[in-house]
Amino acid sequence: MNPVAHGTALDAEALAIDATAHGDPAHAPRLDAYWMPFTSNRRYKKSPKLIAKAEGIWFTTCDGRQVLDGLSGLWCCNAGHCHPRIVEAVRRQVGTLDYAPAFQVGCEDAFRLAERLVAMAPDGFGQVFYTNSGSEAVDTALKIAVAWHRARGDGQRFRLIGREKGYHGVGLGGISVGGIAANRKTFASLMIPGVDHLPHTLDRAAMAYSRGQPAWGAHLADDLERIVALHDASTIAAVIVEPMQGSAGVIVPPRGYLERLREICARHGILLIFDEVICGFGRLGENFGAQRFGVTPDLITFAKGVTSGVVPMGGVIVKREIHDAFMAGPEHLIELFHGYTYSGHPLAVAAAHAALDVYADEGLFAHARTLEPVLEAAVHALRGEPHVVDIRNIGVAAAVELQPIDGSPGLRALQVFEKAYELGALIRVSGDTIALAPPLVSAPHDVTLLVDLLRAALRTAG
Repeated sequence: MNPVAHGTALDAEALAIDATAHGDPAHAPRLDAYWMPFTSNRRYKKSPKLIAKAEGIWFTTCDGRQVLDGLSGLWCCNAGHCHPRIVEAVRRQVGTLDYAPAFQVGCEDAFRLAERLVAMAPDGFGQVFYTNSGSEAVDTALKIAVAWHRARGDGQRFRLIGREKGYHGVGLGGISVGGIAANRKTFASLMIPGVDHLPHTLDRAAMAYSRGQPAWGAHLADDLERIVALHDASTIAAVIVEPMQGSAGVIVPPRGYLERLREICARHGILLIFDEVICGFGRLGENFGAQRFGVTPDLITFAKGVTSGVVPMGGVIVKREIHDAFMAGPEHLIELFHGYTYSGHPLAVAAAHAALDVYADEGLFAHARTLEPVLEAAVHALRGEPHVVDIRNIGVAAAVELQPIDGSPGLRALQVFEKAYELGALIRVSGDTIALAPPLVSAPHDVTLLVDLLRAALRTAG
């Protein structure tokens, strides 16, 4: 299949909506029973945005409008929506093996998938531990890191180091190492102890309107040395960062920053975890951000794009020596008391195999590299549009930061989001930053259309 063939607009026949199911107000659902995640529920339910279908890079609303998917669902549908090969793989699997327990039993394809994922990771990785989401993958990686030190007789290493503005899901471990205040403040009493944070790397005065990696900021990694001096390296288990911070608004690492983190961690015996839930599977034009930036961590978390968002799945890829440290003692004993009912679920495994086949056979990671300059040129052309104060990009991801409305942080970007949806584009908002991450099956003209719709929204919203 042509890399962009699945991303073309739906024809009129494909857009047909069953009015009795979706378009008829008499059949509309009650909205108050569903408490929606990360949503201003009261505002939303006054003017709901309901999606009925999806194909390629397009959503179809319940009233039959086409909406361009400008964020690959939620950073996950890298192969677009309802890709026929992935749909067929899941359909076939559910009729063959709908579920298999993962405790003391396994299914062959889960082992085969682990082999494929290890092969996609940088050299030195050997095993995969499956979860069901990025949040679970992060909490799993943190537990593995602490348990690894304990297994080696280094049990006093319990501290975890995150980063300001970091997003590592919504588990208690993830919000503890995460650095977004809104995700943390309500749950402070529940967070795990012994966590510290590196400073974030976003400084508009030094790097506004950067294209790709900013030249300024590598020195910010040296703050890890201050943290080591404060707590002593002998108490620190791991550092966790996103190679590119997606949820905080496409914060791109300065040149040399990740390399310095790697060197400091290695020197002090601290594990380095890359949270690749967003960066992995082609978003940056490579298998993982580790390869894009040429820096190898000790553990990699993944989710989202592994199944192209079709079935929830996540996991942790670990270096062989980390796994092997647990393989001691009597063989009948469980080596790691951790796992999930749905670890390596057969439907997720089938979707993942099909998604990896699509990525490879359609050359989507290489195609992403051809889309990167298109997105970069288009999005940076928004400089000078109303309220725009910064633009950032790397891979097939970009952010447009807006000047907040005095006294109402987040409202301006939300108004642009709502106007963009009305005009026919679904974008992502984080605070007053707009994020774009179109599916990797997009054609260049789809990317420019997305940015044109955002431009129109910026000019007419608020």
